[in-house]
Amino acid sequence: MSRFIIGSLLLAFAVAANAQGYPPPPPPGPVPNVHYGWAEVLRVDPVYGVAAQPPQQQCYPQTVTRQDDDHTGGTVLGAIVGGVLGSTVGHGRGRTAATVAGAVAGGAVGNQISAAHDQSYTTQQTVCQPVAYAPQQQIVGYDVEYRYRGDVYMSRLPYDPGERLRVRVTVAPAE
Repeated sequence: MSRFIIGSLLLAFAVAANAQGYPPPPPPGPVPNVHYGWAEVLRVDPVYGVAAQPPQQQCYPQTVTRQDDDHTGGTVLGAIVGGVLGSTVGHGRGRTAATVAGAVAGGAVGNQISAAHDQSYTTQQTVCQPVAYAPQQQIVGYDVEYRYRGDVYMSRLPYDPGERLRVRVTVAPAE
């Protein structure tokens, strides 16, 4: 029965250690002058950065009413008819003046007749507008203060280590 309890406790400890995001164990095989230990975590401060938002647009359909206001055909036709009618009046310079006056008057009348027959129509048009989002702050790392064998160290880590931090200790001659 006690083996079952001890095994359950070891399994629970292993699950808790993996849940805290500890780095994977070192690769198999001996590494000269290196050993691993556990340090006590004294403080963890999240480090925030601004997440860049790509420019975006919001598009939606919009009903647009358009007016067919091209009166060029009516104006030209009216000017021609008015000029022809004006040229039948008078002689010499009077005929030239009547032709010009008839063309001007005919153009104005033709323009008004065309305007009276304007047509409006509705159509769908896609309208897009830029959308600005407020910059989002997110955690980009953690500044961790920890104690190993009486000395205090600081490191920036990509994860929150929890209460304990696995450390790699390398021993080399001081030259």
